[in-house]
Amino acid sequence: MTDTTPATTRPTGTQPAEAQPAETPAAVVPLPVTAVTCLEDRAHVERTATVELAAGVRRLRLGPISALAVDRTLRAEATGGTARVLDARVVRTWTPRAPLPPTDRDSELRRRVHALEEQQRAETRARERLEARLALLSQLAADLLREVGEGAGRGELEPARWTRELDRIDSERETHGERLRASRARLETLGEELAAARRALDTGEVEPPELLAHVEVTVEADEAGPAKLLVGHLTPCALWRPAYRATLSGERLLLETGAVVWQRTGEDWSGVRLTFSTARSALASEPPRLTEDSLSLRERTSEERRTVEVELREEEIGSTGPSADGLPGVDDGGEVRVLRAPSPASVPSDGRAHRIPLSSFDTAAGSEFGSAPELSPLVTRVVRFRNDAGHALLAGPVELVQGSGFTGRGELRFTAPGAPAELAFGSSDAYRVVRETEESRGSAGITQRTVVTRTVRVHLSRFSGPEDVDEQVVAVRERIPVSEVSSVEVKLRKEACSPPPDELDAEGIVRWDVPMPPGSRRTLTLVYEVSAASKVAGL
Repeated sequence: MTDTTPATTRPTGTQPAEAQPAETPAAVVPLPVTAVTCLEDRAHVERTATVELAAGVRRLRLGPISALAVDRTLRAEATGGTARVLDARVVRTWTPRAPLPPTDRDSELRRRVHALEEQQRAETRARERLEARLALLSQLAADLLREVGEGAGRGELEPARWTRELDRIDSERETHGERLRASRARLETLGEELAAARRALDTGEVEPPELLAHVEVTVEADEAGPAKLLVGHLTPCALWRPAYRATLSGERLLLETGAVVWQRTGEDWSGVRLTFSTARSALASEPPRLTEDSLSLRERTSEERRTVEVELREEEIGSTGPSADGLPGVDDGGEVRVLRAPSPASVPSDGRAHRIPLSSFDTAAGSEFGSAPELSPLVTRVVRFRNDAGHALLAGPVELVQGSGFTGRGELRFTAPGAPAELAFGSSDAYRVVRETEESRGSAGITQRTVVTRTVRVHLSRFSGPEDVDEQVVAVRERIPVSEVSSVEVKLRKEACSPPPDELDAEGIVRWDVPMPPGSRRTLTLVYEVSAASKVAGL
């Protein structure tokens, strides 16, 4: 069975020669993979072959290639001569394997799997015979008991024969029942051994493919000589994701960028040039459809004029990033990014993760201990550095390494070249954070404005050993609401805060830089007021 869906590649203005029919392809010309561009969920494979051509039209069979090649993306061209590619197509051939026993050329593991399968089949037949024998003995016992009942009713008593037959049936049932239990136990053991052997066989050996694909190209040459054929196509079952390794040594950070590649295309990529792109060729490029949107005006009711509805909501400070559902996509900041491996690499077709190094840089890094008590009671060490890689750092997981070795995994967000970035190197067990909140409500002024006063207290403690003598600064961050309407005002009462905060930004984030000597305790107090006019509802 063959699939000859054509993917024609023909230079402009070139027509196939009709006077000279193409030759039937003879030997298969190898067509190895020389370059691969890994996309987010597929790969573009480039292949190269050098052939000797005679003048005229000739058909060549190149390959084999992956049977997963997408026919409509097949492109072929000839370089280095006067040859031209008139037609190119993918031809697939299915050759089922015959159920033959392994030979001496097969591995010991494959022969063991075959032997276990034979033993399992033989033991299954023995179990079926035992089950049939026990069923026959059960039927014989039932017939004998019926005969005993009928004979006793007619007065024909044969107790000696009945006793002898029942004893013989019970003895055989017990013997065959024990054999059946032993057979089932052997079958269970054989099943476990066979499953383990098959897993080892799947891991250590690869079955030859039943579906093979080749590329048939029709080439026209003006004169005899060598020609270089370039063939490219897309293939599924291949993807990549960025990954990093950060090593912190004092005030220096070494960040190594890599690409993790998975592929199960059916052929190995050996010594190929790897390129990693964030282009999404599968996304449609059609503009959105325009629909009518009707707007209407109406007079506000008297109730609506007297009342302003407000509500408190959580607002995340926006940043573009990959989806958290399932395997995250590649976050490229909205622009296609292309990364190239510095040297040829090999990726086997085993479906496993293979890491390809891309770049690395060493830069100065500053660190601080940070705490956000509203979100977490932990104090985390945060390292800040500048992206000196020369290219954008895509969002991805980071292996964190310090002087003591591997310390955990973190996450790096998308970072443009030269932009600052930060990494969290885990929490510190030497700190404890307790957060308390209070709220009071009242009114002030002739206008009867509603005033809500909130008090937040953060208790920060440091537990240190005898060897800890250095003072550490902990950056504690809290937040206050930010009003979007003039009827609601938010005021930070600095005179009531203890100590006064060091910084308050436009997003409502309040920050203290708290020095913490060994064994010290600190209490931070934050007080702010939310006042609203009398017509405000929902606060």
